Amino acid sequence: MSPAPTGAAAGPLRDYEAALDWLDSHIDLERLLGSPEATAPTLDRMWTLMGVLGDPQDSVPAIHITGTNGKGSTARMSVALLGACGLAAGSYTSPHIERVNDRITVANEPLDDASFATAISEVAVFESTVTELCGERPNYFEVMAAAAYNWFASTAHVNVIEVGMGGRWDATNVVDAAVAVITNVGADHLEIIGPTLADVASEKAGIISAGAIAVCGETAPELVEIVAVTAAEVGAELWRRGVDWDVTDRQPAVGGQLVTTRTPFGEHADHFVPLHGAHQAINLATAICSVEAFFGRSLDDDVITAALGNITLPARFEIVNRQPTVVIDGAHNPAGAAALRDTLAETLSMGSTSAGEPHVASAAGTAGANVLVIGANRPHDPGEFCEALDLEPFDAVVATAASWPRAIPPSEVSAAVENAAPGRDRPLDIIAAASVTDALAHARDRAGPNGIVVVSGSLYIAAEARRLLGSHPH
Repeated sequence: MSPAPTGAAAGPLRDYEAALDWLDSHIDLERLLGSPEATAPTLDRMWTLMGVLGDPQDSVPAIHITGTNGKGSTARMSVALLGACGLAAGSYTSPHIERVNDRITVANEPLDDASFATAISEVAVFESTVTELCGERPNYFEVMAAAAYNWFASTAHVNVIEVGMGGRWDATNVVDAAVAVITNVGADHLEIIGPTLADVASEKAGIISAGAIAVCGETAPELVEIVAVTAAEVGAELWRRGVDWDVTDRQPAVGGQLVTTRTPFGEHADHFVPLHGAHQAINLATAICSVEAFFGRSLDDDVITAALGNITLPARFEIVNRQPTVVIDGAHNPAGAAALRDTLAETLSMGSTSAGEPHVASAAGTAGANVLVIGANRPHDPGEFCEALDLEPFDAVVATAASWPRAIPPSEVSAAVENAAPGRDRPLDIIAAASVTDALAHARDRAGPNGIVVVSGSLYIAAEARRLLGSHPH
């Protein structure tokens, strides 16, 4: 494995700033999601780009991960597990939390600026060729995915690749992955990959390669059957959650939880996970199962312990402040909101979990106020998010908007919040703040030193709040 280059970028891009400027000149479908400017799905540009780069996606074995929720967390845990086994895992994820470099990582560490500029420049060299052959430029996501595959070909032992959206037509789906992972199938982006959950399941199953092992975390029988049919068509082996693998026990603990998992290779008992929420226990089980599928054997328990020792998940129930306690969570759809609701109840005694599980006493106390800072992006519905989250434990809500083209105006978010909180026994203060900076100031003042502020509704709100507050507890 060759060392990462540390010099200036090769090719037409002189430095990091030039690489960012060149990237920003491309159509960004994340900004245009659902708009008329978004083009029909095709892998033509991506296949052409991979071809002129020498098909780097074929140089390194891969785990390919899709799913409505949890794929980023599963990817990060998988990278940690592979690292504890001595393998440098390249990982491509989206969107980024702090900097665009975060999308291309080796061993969960983002590329430094010089390396990132080199990775982008090595793709830029061939763009004119791809444009001539395909009649149009690659888009932003395609360039980033190609840069990741090309970089990992010389710096990684294994790839862990997260799908951007869907699966079958996603730009990452040029890889012939040994393991395909479907974390779950939810009602997200139905306007694009729907209109039914069956359609979504079919799209996500489209990442399963011939002869692969497909790790399926979805449990709804009708959706699992769609995945099973696709797996059978390509001769892939299917491992089903609840049948072949699962979380068999979970106990909340100070600073995280104790988790026992079962895989086709056996049981892993009572591992301490420094993460909160039942959903993260499932993500861990998914990651363990996926890495065991990759190796074709059971992982040693000491490997799992080593991998989990320093695991962090930015903007996933991340506590970044005390007095008041500030929790940042990038949940953006009803399923994510429900997971956040249950985790708040279990960890900070806010409300009750869907399973009615016992609560862990809140370190923040009860003298302060509970305040929600929420922002949402089109086409998501902030009202549906709030209904799933349950606003009953909150004393106040501050509606705001991230600096993002698809951000819903704070006035619309606050109206949706009001409609989602009928029949309360006590009033709910609702404030519209023009910026995340103002929203955080309002929320922290309202919460007081003993209160709790929860920032959620979109990963973009979470990322912006994280930058403003700092990414380390204080």
